[in-house]
Amino acid sequence: MSDNRKRSEEALGSLQRELKSRERKEKARPFGVVLWSLLAILAIAGGITYLATREPSPEQIQADSATESEKQSEEQTPQGEPLAMKRAKALPATVKCDYVDSKEKAAKKVSKPKTKDVSAKGTVNVTLNTNQGKIGMELDRAASPCTVNAIEHLADEGYYDDTVCHRMTTSGIFVLQCGDPTGKGSGGPGFTFANEYPTDEANGSTDPVIYPRGSIAMANAGKDKKGRDTNGSQFFLNYKDSPLAPDYTYFGQISEEGLKTIDKVAEAGVKGDSTAMGDGEPAQEVKIKSAKVA
Repeated sequence: MSDNRKRSEEALGSLQRELKSRERKEKARPFGVVLWSLLAILAIAGGITYLATREPSPEQIQADSATESEKQSEEQTPQGEPLAMKRAKALPATVKCDYVDSKEKAAKKVSKPKTKDVSAKGTVNVTLNTNQGKIGMELDRAASPCTVNAIEHLADEGYYDDTVCHRMTTSGIFVLQCGDPTGKGSGGPGFTFANEYPTDEANGSTDPVIYPRGSIAMANAGKDKKGRDTNGSQFFLNYKDSPLAPDYTYFGQISEEGLKTIDKVAEAGVKGDSTAMGDGEPAQEVKIKSAKVA
């Protein structure tokens, strides 16, 4: 086991003990507003990020463990405002995007997306044809045009073909994470780009928001050493409402057919569930045979 992975697991264990102690004292969920400062601890342990060998220390998507009493408290404790799913002020019809070379090589050969005259209007449909069924995605250019531009480009070039959705969380947050050709959570396309909605409208706030069932958002590794955002190719599909800081770019919706596919996978749980946290490789493998842009 690597030193970084060991430190991550030790930090997660410490987080679990802290959360349980706080819960007994305050009868509140860790994602509640009162305990939102614990997000900093969670970020050290991994946060809602992907396992990466990038400039930040290795990180991974994690959901805190939830005891039965915590689950009961969850129903009584506000967990944040629902994400508006729409910008407060519309962007121009086209925008300029910036895709920065990362230190790591691309997990799969792919070119960079275009950067000029990127549309910020309308939607684009991408279908993930998986071994478990189709997962349709309607990508929202008006919310996050540079993100949609990147995902559409990666799909067009076959980057997501023959890849697996490597991580699922079934406690605290409820997501299926995909987009890494290595299948380990450490791969990216060789470039990174900035967060968009809702981060750019949050004005630095870390107050939790609810990423609703059916929403799609980018996984990231926080800021790199130069203070830049670290979006790449990995994204997560929310199959239930998930309370998170507004640090994850929302860029689309899952089709009803797609949600049924993910629900089926979620019912099977996490392989082994050795952490007892409902976080790990899906028990039923989800392999993306192809990603097609309509």
